[in-house]
Amino acid sequence: MLHSQVKTDIKQCYENLGKQLDNFIPRRAQNYLVSEIAKTLAGEYHKKNRMLVAEAGTGIGKSLSYLLGGIPFALFNNKKLLISTATVALQEQLINKDLPLFNQIFPKEFSFILAKGRQRYCCNHKLEACCSPDGDPQLAMWEEKPKKSDLDLLKRMLKASEQNKWDGDRDSWPTTIPDRVWMQIMADKHSCHAGMPKHRTCPFAKAREHLDKADVIVANHALLMADIELGGGVILPEPEQTIYVIDEAHHLPQVARDFSSAAASLKGAANWLEKLNQNVSKYAELADYQKANRFQNAIQDNIQHLIPTLSQIANNIDPTIFNKDGVYRFEHGELPQWLEEEAKGCKEASKKVMQSLGKIQDLISERTKENEIIPRIGEQALTEVGFYLQRVENLEKVWTLMAQPNNKKGAPLARWIEKSPERENDYIIEVSPLEVGYRLDQLLWSRAAGSILVSATLRALNQFSFFCRQAGISESDGTRFLALASPFDYQNNARLVIPAVKMEPQAEAFTDLLIDILPEYLEGETASLVLFSSYWQMNKVADVLRPLAKKNKWELLVQGEESRNETLKKHKENCEKGKPSILFGTGSFSEGLDLPGDLLTNLIITKIPFAVPTSPVEEAHAEYIESRGGNPFLQISVPEASKKLIQSAGRLLRKEQDSGRVVILDRRIITRRYGKALLDSLPPFKRVIEYN
Repeated sequence: MLHSQVKTDIKQCYENLGKQLDNFIPRRAQNYLVSEIAKTLAGEYHKKNRMLVAEAGTGIGKSLSYLLGGIPFALFNNKKLLISTATVALQEQLINKDLPLFNQIFPKEFSFILAKGRQRYCCNHKLEACCSPDGDPQLAMWEEKPKKSDLDLLKRMLKASEQNKWDGDRDSWPTTIPDRVWMQIMADKHSCHAGMPKHRTCPFAKAREHLDKADVIVANHALLMADIELGGGVILPEPEQTIYVIDEAHHLPQVARDFSSAAASLKGAANWLEKLNQNVSKYAELADYQKANRFQNAIQDNIQHLIPTLSQIANNIDPTIFNKDGVYRFEHGELPQWLEEEAKGCKEASKKVMQSLGKIQDLISERTKENEIIPRIGEQALTEVGFYLQRVENLEKVWTLMAQPNNKKGAPLARWIEKSPERENDYIIEVSPLEVGYRLDQLLWSRAAGSILVSATLRALNQFSFFCRQAGISESDGTRFLALASPFDYQNNARLVIPAVKMEPQAEAFTDLLIDILPEYLEGETASLVLFSSYWQMNKVADVLRPLAKKNKWELLVQGEESRNETLKKHKENCEKGKPSILFGTGSFSEGLDLPGDLLTNLIITKIPFAVPTSPVEEAHAEYIESRGGNPFLQISVPEASKKLIQSAGRLLRKEQDSGRVVILDRRIITRRYGKALLDSLPPFKRVIEYN
């Protein structure tokens, strides 16, 4: 049961909120969501499985809801509250707006912090090694000779760090740090040693100390997955002591899949393995040759197996098997016998290299701590060894997944080879799981003190089933499900117009048709957004319509021609001046784009956003469903299209007083059997269907 003190705290917060905000209007849906979050966390629906999956429509105020329902409960029960998001924009909103507001209305003190992954922080050891006057900047870490400007930047960063003018956070450096530079100095788990002198001022270690003391932590899905893949409690608090709020939860399965995937090039790996082979005797000597001799031998013996094997694999690949995109996928994830055998050998060899190199690293670390070797030399060696360990670990992951037998009960792994875009006659070996739900359940849901998953779009075709399969959530184990409609007045404030279009988007002449009919739906409108299915189509339509736009004094702003921020800035300036402004965008403009009020009154969707299964993972998933007698179009494509169509339509109304129309130029939403389900899953706009 929910403790009376928690109820009192929530009630007090809500009363204070009304006093704090001008024109505050209580919303029934928001109140209900707050109550359901608190009751779920208290175990009122299921004592063990304290999980709520809630689709909260635009305008409900879901972030304030989970703060109201989650923080009082977490603090009273001495738990951490971790909020994980998919976008930087939402993180900034929480840190800069929502949490400071909640701090004002909550009767008790609490602290909050933005958590970042280790790779957002500089490693002091690496930075110093790169700037060392007698060090070789090309040694181990640099793949190519650094530019003078790169070295000058590193020296400025070192000076700022030593003078406490920079905290080592990449995002707080005043200028953009090129990736090629950051890769040399970013912190990683292999080169981070608590016993090293520089660790006392380690930027990541300092950030972690603040993290341990905070009551509420804001992170992103990638950092959450990084932590639970390490076992949980390594970067973020332990799952058993944490209540998780997963906002923008519909992104989590894809992030989880990306974290479970791996890729490595054949010749690229052979090149750095050769460098490691040349340097390992130096590392063994620093580690104490007598103790490290057997580890050095193990590393060199296994490298002597790996390098020719990787070359042989590259030579055995038939260059004619690749498709036009330079990809060859193994059907049903099954490797030819020769590659299966080679994969097993590479798995064992890379595992032994990783284990032995880790032992040498430990020995160097011990000797450096005991001052048996010059600290500067020991620290640089540890940095280099850490660099190699990171690469060996990835190589071992690739070949472990390649060698892993397919599970007869579950989905196979997607396995494919891709031509390297960087090296001629080189290939990249890639592996990805098709389904990651079981991993999320095993590593997160079954361990968490509580889980609240929210998003404006979680259902597909008005059902939670598709998301639950992706995220590893059972629909029958006590999980609480809510679908809360937006408070917006769709019937009176917005129309959904479906014109009688002559042809379907697959027709060759459809792009020409768009050129003909779009002006009709842009005429007389001051703020329009047109969403296309491809950059090619968008740019072709834009090129033809520019003269008309100029003649009509419309400003046509096309995604990709300038930065997103600059494009939106110009659009807002046009709207404020009353100048007709038209945004052309693709899929990335269909989510996370916030254009309230007069900034968007006319939304045109040129095509139902069906994803074409062109990626090897998508192709493998469709193949797997077909092999089980299923229909991948109905089981994957239609549900995904439903979610994306809802997200696209959600760009129109962002606040209660907003109004406008949505135009869908894809006749399939009326003429195809699945169209009715797609149409019925959209918000309850007033419909204007121009078909007989």
